[in-house]
Amino acid sequence: MSSSPVLTVRKQWYCIEQIEPPEGRDDGKGPLRKVAACAVVTNPFAGRGFVEDLSLVLDASAELGALLGSECLRLLGGSVESYGKAGMVGSDGEQEHVNACLTSAFGNAFRESIGGADAWISSTTKLGGPGTSIDVPLAYKDEIWVRSHYDTVTLTIPDAPLAGEMVVIAAVANRGRLNARLGGLSREEADRNRAQP
Repeated sequence: MSSSPVLTVRKQWYCIEQIEPPEGRDDGKGPLRKVAACAVVTNPFAGRGFVEDLSLVLDASAELGALLGSECLRLLGGSVESYGKAGMVGSDGEQEHVNACLTSAFGNAFRESIGGADAWISSTTKLGGPGTSIDVPLAYKDEIWVRSHYDTVTLTIPDAPLAGEMVVIAAVANRGRLNARLGGLSREEADRNRAQP
């Protein structure tokens, strides 16, 4: 992963989780595989007090969105059905700094790299230090209202974020939850609705 002059990457970190269907309950869709790709980057606003204009980070985040999305796709090893994004900021920054890394510039590049429709990407951010846990929300990549795909990827990076850093996270899954059965709009219905003129 290359670094931009604004968001210098210190470390990349990946999480892969694969859950097999419970015995006797295989729905024929195979195991649930969830992947997260993280970039630990410098926070150019750390220690500077209140900074009104965060556009420097907004503009630079598109490169991270494309790169993390490509890594997610590579590590998943198949088609993406769900996605989400998240971020953590170290103690010398503020939550708004990492939120600036996850706006439309990041989201559009991430979506384009994994092949999603123009659907809302679930996200969350928090302030934390090394070893802080975060739940990255997932939802169906083409329609936020597909209930079967609401899920999370939980991760912790032992040495990040340091005080002057941010962790920018992209996450994907290859299917909805195992044994999802709470009704609502199905993935198939959402796909048919999108295909209609």
